[in-house]
Amino acid sequence: MIEVRELCREFTVTTKVGRFRRERRVVRAVEDVGFDVAAGEAVGYVGPNGAGKSTTIKMLTGILVPTSGHVRVCGVDPSRGRRELARRIGVVFGQRSQLWWDLPLRDSFELLRAIYRVPRGDHASRLRECVELLELGPFLDTPVRQLSLGQRMRGEVTASLLHGPELLVLDEPTIGLDLESKERLREFLSDLNARRGTTLLLTTHDLDDIERLCPRLVVIDRGTVLADGPLDALRAEVAPERVLVIDLERPADLDGLPGVTATKVELNGLRQHLTFRRAETTAAALISAVAARAEVHDLVVVEPEIDDVVRRLYARR
Repeated sequence: MIEVRELCREFTVTTKVGRFRRERRVVRAVEDVGFDVAAGEAVGYVGPNGAGKSTTIKMLTGILVPTSGHVRVCGVDPSRGRRELARRIGVVFGQRSQLWWDLPLRDSFELLRAIYRVPRGDHASRLRECVELLELGPFLDTPVRQLSLGQRMRGEVTASLLHGPELLVLDEPTIGLDLESKERLREFLSDLNARRGTTLLLTTHDLDDIERLCPRLVVIDRGTVLADGPLDALRAEVAPERVLVIDLERPADLDGLPGVTATKVELNGLRQHLTFRRAETTAAALISAVAARAEVHDLVVVEPEIDDVVRRLYARR
């Protein structure tokens, strides 16, 4: 679905030097980026501010022309085939709108149907599905300018899907949304990917979005790719330790258990946090060792947070 090789984008920046002189210099926003996305995948594309995420997205969608490199999206060169590509992809920019500000939401959808030349039957079917799943019904006839941010973002996602795209590109789709709106949107996108097979490319600073939607993570920093792989594999690589939190029926000494690198005791010994390396032991083996010494009331295995995984990937650079 997406094929990127040695992608580079340069910008010329003019800065003031002294009172009367200006100096021009070349800045590389994206340098030697390469990755593939297969049909039906859901991929998170993350990085700090200024890392090159949005620049990459703009080159993938044909808004910017690459300085050098090879890029194909749905088999199309984005900068040369923007019209064809627009029919096959949907794009949601969290801080940009494709809806008409003064028109009711329903009229914006009808205008987009005409622009994309979608048959009325297909349009009605897709709109009905989005209205039901995203709960758009109560404000379909409300002007866009009167919608809340959460309502407008649900409208933006619907607008990007009415022409039946193969690929949905989302740039900060949950920015500014409340918890309920975020959860509703995440559930919809997860269902869209699983049931309809729509490919998702998601860039966001909200790493909970990545955790919920994307089994694979591509990390970019300073214009280059730092890491690319399954989220679980990256977590195991840079954060190899897990924590077993155990609630005991009565206090017990759990020192010296095999594979445990650190122990933290709370509630007078009734709760203990056992840090262990997954390469040296398993949670099942450690639980069996604990059960042999003490009576267990409850337990949970805590995986490293995705925020910590990404932070360690940046630090590794």
